[in-house]
Parts: sequence; structure tokens; C-alpha cells
Amino acid sequence: MTITLEIQVEELRAELKCSFDSAERRQIEAELELAQAELVVMLAEQDGSIEAQPPF
Repeated sequence: MTITLEIQVEELRAELKCSFDSAERRQIEAELELAQAELVVMLAEQDGSIEAQPPF
């Protein structure tokens, strides 16, 4: 799954470079931000620096 997210992040970055419409850029930026956050969390879970379980 990590590779999939890494690929998605790279594809969104490429899309963002080619986008000139401001509405489309905002949408891509939002999707990119979410994908990057998911990737950070996933990597942190893999290396054991955070727990994936909810606190309750």
C-alpha cells in the first residue's frame, strides 16, 4: 500500500505542474495534501513510531 500512495503522490505532483485552472489546482492540492498525510501516517506505523489503534 505504501508504494501505491507514493505513486499517487507523484502523479498528483505531476498533475499539479500541468494544471493552469485555479479550481482544478485547488482540488489537486487538496488531494495531494491528503495523500501525503496518509503516507506519513503509514510510514510512521510501519517503523513503529506511532500506534494505529484508537485510544479508547
